[in-house]
Amino acid sequence: MKRMEIKGLLLDPISNTPVVVLKDDEEKFFLPIWIGVFEANAIALKIENVATSRPLTHDLFFNTLGDLKAKIEKIVINDLRDNTFYARIFLTREGESIEIDSRPSDALALALRFGAGIYVEEDVLEKSRKIEVDDARNPDRLKKWLEEIDPEELGKYKM
Repeated sequence: MKRMEIKGLLLDPISNTPVVVLKDDEEKFFLPIWIGVFEANAIALKIENVATSRPLTHDLFFNTLGDLKAKIEKIVINDLRDNTFYARIFLTREGESIEIDSRPSDALALALRFGAGIYVEEDVLEKSRKIEVDDARNPDRLKKWLEEIDPEELGKYKM
């Protein structure tokens, strides 16, 4: 597994779809994941430390786990099948380890709230390089675009 972090959250200019960009510490590995608007907003709110007057879904889950004395230790993006990423949330409660199936976007939103580690299985990184997708979601096109973008634009997802 490779430890990753959220490097940026942006809007793909061609598909108009939010993309969360993960990179490892050495910036050798790059993983773009297209996500839904609501999940992008949940991630952006936490990245930008924006407080809401009432808990949104991911905040509610965070609060509920806290009240149950459970803590998310890490999330792992563990599979890629049919161009769809899969993730697992690893949490502990009273010394017991629990694994929960999740969409990567939800797992990432929760990992940010708990300060939990973000990991990607190496075979997922390898598979992601071979994804056959249309031009609107071409990882090579996105990578080239990210290399040319002003670094200050990363993370400037508009809610």
